[in-house]
Amino acid sequence: MDRMVGVTLLGSTGSIGVSTLDVVEHHRERFHIVALTANRDAEGMAVQCRRHRPEYAVMADPVAASKLRLLLSGLAQPPEVLAGTAALASVAALPQVDYVMAAIVGAAGLLPTLAAARAGKRLLLANKEALVVAGSLMMQAIADNGAEILPIDSEHNAVFQCLPGDFHGGGNIEHLGVERILLTASGGPFRDTSLEELAAVTPEAACAHPNWDMGRKISVDSATMMNKGLELIEACWLFGTDPGRVQILVHPQSVIHSLVQYRDGSVLAQLGNPDMRTPIAHALAWPERIVSGVAALDLLEVRRLDFRPADPQRFPCLDLAYNAAAQGGTCPVILNAANEVAVDAFLKRRVGFMDIPAVVDKTLQQLPREGVEGWEVEQLVDTDHRARRVAEQNLGGVAE
Repeated sequence: MDRMVGVTLLGSTGSIGVSTLDVVEHHRERFHIVALTANRDAEGMAVQCRRHRPEYAVMADPVAASKLRLLLSGLAQPPEVLAGTAALASVAALPQVDYVMAAIVGAAGLLPTLAAARAGKRLLLANKEALVVAGSLMMQAIADNGAEILPIDSEHNAVFQCLPGDFHGGGNIEHLGVERILLTASGGPFRDTSLEELAAVTPEAACAHPNWDMGRKISVDSATMMNKGLELIEACWLFGTDPGRVQILVHPQSVIHSLVQYRDGSVLAQLGNPDMRTPIAHALAWPERIVSGVAALDLLEVRRLDFRPADPQRFPCLDLAYNAAAQGGTCPVILNAANEVAVDAFLKRRVGFMDIPAVVDKTLQQLPREGVEGWEVEQLVDTDHRARRVAEQNLGGVAE
């Protein structure tokens, strides 16, 4: 590309957003930030706007947008400040934007991510829920509009790197001789905690991830391993496979980020220090390689690599996700919505840690599976909202 690459960053004040801006700062001659978006963190957004000088700054919350305008009023050329979901979608589809980093946590990122796909952008996908909730719709939009999808989750990015160089995100991997995808998981902070102690763990303990620096919601998902369940569903869409071909391994060192097993007996792995700037730099520059700011892995320092199976008693969310993936239809939508409600309640100390899978399971049992073929995004969003209402009602039952 002869000119600078225009980038919209959805979720710029979160951990992925901050890491993306760090990589971009290493390559100011290559990338131009067109738009930054956030939810409510007006102060954090103001700092980013002063440093990166985007054309647009979007806050999902209108009150935060008003605050941001005041904070930026002293700039000689302040960005245009917008607010609301429609504005998030609009900056994802701007003609001067080439790449869209989709890093909004949760189902809130669905509409702007879909807008980027429909606008034919290179979509750097860090939002698991876009494919979990609307996988069929998202992949069809990518195919119909000539968009590209490159995974940012370290596990899916690792799989992508282990596939042949001519593989494009969203294709089917079975014809490539792939036997299995092996997604690795650290096991989170409770991989060695006794089952009896799990019921009493605190939000602070759940958010203290041993290897990765992540937001609170994603940290809790890592502790329950629901994040790995969502990644399972996402992998099926990204790589055109089924849940039976995806195995999850607990790998405490978080050095091997995932593996691909081929039918000839070969197993390819991608290794690196646990730092999200590596997959971000890979996707931003693909098929080239650029400096990420991450130190090279020293295998002599690592010395050993351990693996173990994921314990279904310790991580019941995994079985819930496997079942939802196998059933398809609205089940992944319900799974994700109920989990978001339960995790939020746990972080607010309304329920216990082991109540999270209980709320998700109960909600899945109460809402019947529906097929989603031919559905529009509004129908998926309605299902998401209905599942959240039912999950909210179930919080009282598990907390009693």
